[in-house]
Amino acid sequence: MLLYALRRQFWQESLREEGFPISIDHKLPMGVEEMYKSLRGGPWRRPQRKCRTIASIVNPRSAPLPMYRPLVSILAAFFALSPLALAQSLPTTWVDKDTGHRVVRLSDEPGSSGFYFNVNAFTPDGKQLWAVVRGEDYVSVIDPVKMKEIRRVQTANGPGMVLFSPDGRYAYVPSSFTPELDVVDTRSYKVIARVPQASPFCPNLAVSRDGTEVWFTLKDSGKTQVMSAKPPFRILATLDTGPITNHVTLVENAEGKFAYVSVGGENVVKVYRRGQKPELVATIPTGDLPHGIWGSGDGTRVYVGLENQDAVAAIDTLTNKVIATIPVGQQPQALVYVPGAVPVGDGMANLIPLGEAGQAAHLTLAAPEGSGSAAQASVSVNSLGLVDLLQIAVSGLKPAKSYRLWLVTSRTAPYGKKEELATFQTNLAGAQIAQAIGPFRQVLTSKREGTSAGDEQRFLMITPADSDVLELMQKAP
Repeated sequence: MLLYALRRQFWQESLREEGFPISIDHKLPMGVEEMYKSLRGGPWRRPQRKCRTIASIVNPRSAPLPMYRPLVSILAAFFALSPLALAQSLPTTWVDKDTGHRVVRLSDEPGSSGFYFNVNAFTPDGKQLWAVVRGEDYVSVIDPVKMKEIRRVQTANGPGMVLFSPDGRYAYVPSSFTPELDVVDTRSYKVIARVPQASPFCPNLAVSRDGTEVWFTLKDSGKTQVMSAKPPFRILATLDTGPITNHVTLVENAEGKFAYVSVGGENVVKVYRRGQKPELVATIPTGDLPHGIWGSGDGTRVYVGLENQDAVAAIDTLTNKVIATIPVGQQPQALVYVPGAVPVGDGMANLIPLGEAGQAAHLTLAAPEGSGSAAQASVSVNSLGLVDLLQIAVSGLKPAKSYRLWLVTSRTAPYGKKEELATFQTNLAGAQIAQAIGPFRQVLTSKREGTSAGDEQRFLMITPADSDVLELMQKAP
């Protein structure tokens, strides 16, 4: 499990070496830093690790459900000494021992691994899979029958996602590193329009059913933009949706046409009536750090993953209210709704309990009373086995300013023993998400304050990086 920390440290340092303004946002656990330095400086440049991403499956007819982990697991990433070493060390095809599914390696070219893939899509005719390589500057076009990469489409650096117009004529590729959304002609595989984004980091987009609009979110600036889906592909509207604007889904129902936008820094989903001038019609409180969002096939429900609450919220789109909160496991970031996916049965086949992976703590940080600050943060602490993954989502701080996350033994000044967990810089909206790894869950949830040093409860605290002034402190349960 500690290799997770090594992998994350290497990934961030590699991005920084490539010229990206990345700061290391976490501290390695004690003893791991020395291990990392040894690996980093030696001939083994990247620690080799196979990691598995777990997806949770929810049957909306039986929600809310207990926490489950499906037997279906996805091979997510490989890290090795170099692209050449990666190509030489892996087989062409193999069977995943947990699921029995066959996994096929699509390319063994040096440099073809990229840093990581993100959101991918099939063309409307199902003949091609377009996979965005977020750590590079291209989209990989794959023949799903031959299981081969057949070409690459050059894009702006850091393509973040791809979706197609309903007729398949255009592909829309926003960037996660460059303030540019590229429109690709799927016949020529050439970029035919480069549309300016209001800021560099676009994590998600949605295309209307009638093929007239593209909505895309900007996580770093807290905005959502609306673009014409047809030539001349111009920006139609720019909306200030809020800090940590995550994902968007478009819904059509008896009440009209709407866009649902998850805003993680405010713990809400905002609903806009679509039209010439998009209008905010509802703000729906959801839970901690709403992220991935998807509408049902009939437009009557929207489901949103609550990343720092380990749950999915179900929203009735006719009343715009949460009607169920469904536990699903660790930090859901994206989801897909498949109409009629379980025509027979209760949808529980091949699911097993999450077990240790379901052990989690959820905390809140608030500004000092009387400070007048609107800053706040939500925290999830999830078990990784011997250690825990702590993730904090903070908003309401000063934009583009560095802060420190501390583990302390007292809520009152001078806060007792302090241990720095992470340093992070807020984005343009004064928000950020940071992580740390260590044995946190027990000490952060213990109620034995004032006992022996090994057992006493700890608390989370945030200060500016250059001072000890308290900005946020963990609230009492």
